[in-house]
Amino acid sequence: MDQVNEGRPTPAFAPDSLVLNRKLPLWYQVSQSLRASVLGRPRDASSRLPTEEKLAVHYGVSVLTMRQALKELESEGLISRHRRRGTFIEPRARRVSPVRLLGSIDAIVAQQSGERTTVLDHGSAPVPGELAEFFPDCAEVMSYRRLRCDEATGEPTNWAENAVRRELADRIDVADLVRWPMTKVLRDGVGVRISRITDTVEARLADPVTAELLQVPLLSPILHYTGVAYDDDGRVVDVARIRYRGDRFSFSVTVDAH
Repeated sequence: MDQVNEGRPTPAFAPDSLVLNRKLPLWYQVSQSLRASVLGRPRDASSRLPTEEKLAVHYGVSVLTMRQALKELESEGLISRHRRRGTFIEPRARRVSPVRLLGSIDAIVAQQSGERTTVLDHGSAPVPGELAEFFPDCAEVMSYRRLRCDEATGEPTNWAENAVRRELADRIDVADLVRWPMTKVLRDGVGVRISRITDTVEARLADPVTAELLQVPLLSPILHYTGVAYDDDGRVVDVARIRYRGDRFSFSVTVDAH
């Protein structure tokens, strides 16, 4: 029986809604959606899942499809199934850490700090076509690729690509990128006066490179963050593209009404 907090019953577990893509296996889509719901559940939510039949109705799939999706989560150790008792979320199943965009440079620096970072590679490269609008006066940029892992478990959490103006990159100490996010390196190490950062967060599916680096299944959901940093002259100095594991992060925005 679920615990009662301050005289109130524990809220029932409520899975997220899902729009099914008929081009992908239904059981896989359902398992990934339910996985995100399990890992991102409120702290006071019940650990007991609805029955197979109720979940099947919720997702609009057959009971057999739902059973296959639950089997996938059980194999990951996120849930346990007990005959006649029901299906329960394992206590060790992690909750996600929110990606918070709070409207300040320091908040972005704090968001990207606190994890073990490995510099995968760096070097000069032609401006990627999708970034040409940000670097109209540049033929090349310096590209940096880094992998971040959980300090406690060593599990990959996100990987980042930064495209930086060449004249600024000449003053970057690569060793600083192991300790600090690029925003801090440019601001405090290079001395760039960053005036603003424009953030975009999208839901995408893991491509082969992301799947390998983050150790997730191909086409599993990820959060794709793009941060465009401008200096006082309005020039783009850095474009950061970060892929976050969808099972480790949620997206949160705080809007100040005053």
